[in-house]
Amino acid sequence: MSANRRWWVSPEDEDSVRKKLLRKTRESPLVPIGFGGCLVVAAYRIYQLRARGSTKMSIHLIHTRVAAQACVVGAIMLGTVYTMYSDYVKRMAQDAGEK
Repeated sequence: MSANRRWWVSPEDEDSVRKKLLRKTRESPLVPIGFGGCLVVAAYRIYQLRARGSTKMSIHLIHTRVAAQACVVGAIMLGTVYTMYSDYVKRMAQDAGEK
């Protein structure tokens, strides 16, 4: 079995992390928004941890997880609706242009 010596690509040949992140953000801009929302919710809920009162820690963490996931799922849903709408509008414009 021969070793594949081309599996490693030098840093000059591949995109930098920043370029790759910018390219991915342009392709699907709502993913970083959802991730940012997740981080904001998690940071806020951790900040509110002091004032949780008599609520158990496990309940507080479950609520934090659900709120963070809601931000991500909401961003995914917005992206899906936007894509469906833009595809529909493009198709309708093409159909109108052909007539």
